[in-house]
Amino acid sequence: MVTIEPASSEDPLISTEDIQSVIAKHAPDTALLLLPGIQYYTGQLFDIPTITAFAHSHGIFVIWDLAHAVGNVPLSLHDWDVDAAAWCTYKYLNSGPGCIGGMFINSRNSLVTTLISDEEPERGYGKRLSGWWGNDKGTRFQMETKFHPVQGAAGFQLSNPSILDITSLSASLEVFELSGGMSALREKSKKLTALLESCLSKMPEAARHLFRSITPKDPEQRGAQLSLLLADGLLHTVMEELTKRGVIVDERKPNVIRVAPAPLYNTFEDCVAFVEAFEPALLAASRAQSS
Repeated sequence: MVTIEPASSEDPLISTEDIQSVIAKHAPDTALLLLPGIQYYTGQLFDIPTITAFAHSHGIFVIWDLAHAVGNVPLSLHDWDVDAAAWCTYKYLNSGPGCIGGMFINSRNSLVTTLISDEEPERGYGKRLSGWWGNDKGTRFQMETKFHPVQGAAGFQLSNPSILDITSLSASLEVFELSGGMSALREKSKKLTALLESCLSKMPEAARHLFRSITPKDPEQRGAQLSLLLADGLLHTVMEELTKRGVIVDERKPNVIRVAPAPLYNTFEDCVAFVEAFEPALLAASRAQSS
């Protein structure tokens, strides 16, 4: 396995060109490229269509992990010719902890060209971890000793999905639809994160020098998230101080907090309120460290 890493610890972002360079270097002995659509630590949004096309030009199958991208940024997986993708639904899709996951399979990778009655039906579809629920509905209850999948991503299902999970996700997706869909939410998201970024940049220097953003400044290269790298030793106290002030953000040890104003339920006032709480939290952490 080959990992793609930042050029330096000072700059944790990975450019499209760097990814293409690694792909080209290892293409002769690479069968699969697996990348995140949005990098969970930095919040960097990768150029999915460009990277996918480049990998395909070298004969490499591409799968995208979209856990931090789905419900966060618009996705056109079929149009981008992505081979496959997978994601959870409890993050930006708001389905709830432990809820059902999702999967995209390009139609060319999910064809079924044989019948179950054929002598070797497995020749007509791609290999997979197969389960009863992915079997063709016409023969599912015939209790055959052969597995024969339904066409499409449904042929990769293993078992009957939880009705409670499905209900939870369906309710969340209805909210997305009523809110205007991903394009409208993405536009609000850009404005929210831009305001957050602007307010952070205008903080007094006494607090401003205690952190820096490691998320791309270009709105097209990020989702809702800003990852703030704190000075060494401040994380624990900053998180305590924010919690006291009623602010909930995510921490990634040793020194990063992830702030992600979600357009469905966060407001512009929330962004301002965060910064107003973040400044005294930073100063309190700095004083505690010095004492």
